[in-house]
Amino acid sequence: MKEGFRQAMAWLHTWTGLIFGWLLFAIFLTGTLSYFKDEISHWTQPEVQSHPLDPVTSLGLAQRYLETNASHASTWFIRLPSEREAALSVSWRDPNGGGRRGFTDKELDARTGEAVEARDSRGGEFFYRFHFQLQMPHPWGRWLSTFCAFIMLLGLVTGIITHKKIFKEFFTFRPGKGQRSWLDGHNAIGVLVLPFHLMISYSSLVIFMYMVMPASILASYGDSSGYFNDVFGRDEVPEAVAQAAPLAPLTELYAKVQEQAPGARMGYIQVHNPGDRNARVTFTRASADSVAYQRSAIWTFDGVSGELLRRGAPESAAMTTSFTFVGLHMGNFAGPWLRWLYFAFGVAGTAVIGTGLVMWLGKRQLKHAKSARMPGELRLVEVLNIASMSGLLLGVAAFFWANRLLPATLEGRADWEINGFFLAWGASLLHAMLRSGRRAWGEQLTLGALAFALLPLLNALTYDKGLDHSIAAGDWAMAGFDLTALATGLFLAWAAGKMLRAPKPATKRVPRAAKTVEAS
Repeated sequence: MKEGFRQAMAWLHTWTGLIFGWLLFAIFLTGTLSYFKDEISHWTQPEVQSHPLDPVTSLGLAQRYLETNASHASTWFIRLPSEREAALSVSWRDPNGGGRRGFTDKELDARTGEAVEARDSRGGEFFYRFHFQLQMPHPWGRWLSTFCAFIMLLGLVTGIITHKKIFKEFFTFRPGKGQRSWLDGHNAIGVLVLPFHLMISYSSLVIFMYMVMPASILASYGDSSGYFNDVFGRDEVPEAVAQAAPLAPLTELYAKVQEQAPGARMGYIQVHNPGDRNARVTFTRASADSVAYQRSAIWTFDGVSGELLRRGAPESAAMTTSFTFVGLHMGNFAGPWLRWLYFAFGVAGTAVIGTGLVMWLGKRQLKHAKSARMPGELRLVEVLNIASMSGLLLGVAAFFWANRLLPATLEGRADWEINGFFLAWGASLLHAMLRSGRRAWGEQLTLGALAFALLPLLNALTYDKGLDHSIAAGDWAMAGFDLTALATGLFLAWAAGKMLRAPKPATKRVPRAAKTVEAS
């Protein structure tokens, strides 16, 4: 009975891993990149200069800019610069429409308050959104990615059950043994970061709990808007009364927040009805200040008198637990070293999925090694393996190349960067269909190695922030991107060399007794 159960779990682990593995690889890879989405955005918009942080000065500059350029708007949003974001970002809801979903967005220089004409790019936000929306219309992408998270959690549990000696096998690695080496690597990496992967998979379901288990929400609220207002502590904003009144200096309100929470960093500042008697100003603490989201760290002021009207309600134990899982998944609280650890664990998770796909195919290819032609279904899996792994890496590289090569004034420039990503990914699928498996792997990995390794050179040639300049200026976000791209190129070059090198012919093992007979 026990062995039958384990075999059933092995079957489930194998087939769910294959069917959803290609999509999970993309979700894990883009999610891993998202841990540095702010640094990626900085690289894709090099026109935004980094300056020493001065939140008071930046807030004053933002208010002055908005009063001059958006006094007619119903709502303002301000994001102050941080250790990871160089720009002073402002946006406003335009009553006449226009912009992104009726919003106008501007990036300001944090020292002068002048608008920066940065190239249009989604930057790291594209990979972050793709990670859980898969570039699909709402809410279908979220549904699919959430279901994949469930499959990943199922794969981890069935993998633990299937490998009864999994922790013993963690200390066993036999290089150069073909299929055995792939299995050893799959097991070792999986066990090494197993707690992280369990947390990431489970917390994905927690984040989209309102989609996965909506019955109680619908029964209590009728729709999700009231639920989110209660969860995040949102206030009902009074309507404007069309009575002009000057907005209180935001720097003074910021000082009042600092009195209650010394050293608190602000995630964003929201101003409703600016210039009206019913103006409201809300300060929300940055997510980087704590693991869990804190709705208690919200301060709402009367925008004219500056009186503190309300502070966010405290969190219950259940909410704190839920918000902690969300915070652990997002990793916004992590400092540089912990963020790199998140990144390394994300790469490991991507590798676990990739090695699983390779093992599935390799095991079945051995059965047809002497056949003149591989069965069609195995050839299909081989093509999808190549396109979903090396092809996806080519798509990522193409996105960054497009960022530097497309004209800065091109209409819809950000969309064309994304188009470049998908065009390169699609081309890799076509290439994998036309070339033999090992040759296709080698050629795509070689192209990927060149594309990533040359990114620092491309950056230096197309903009005056090459690697030497970034290191000298202490701009480690820009320099870190270039160095990571170079390291990725070197790794892909090593992998390409392995694939392009002719495989050693299999040698039949001769029994020891036979050797004794020959010697005699």
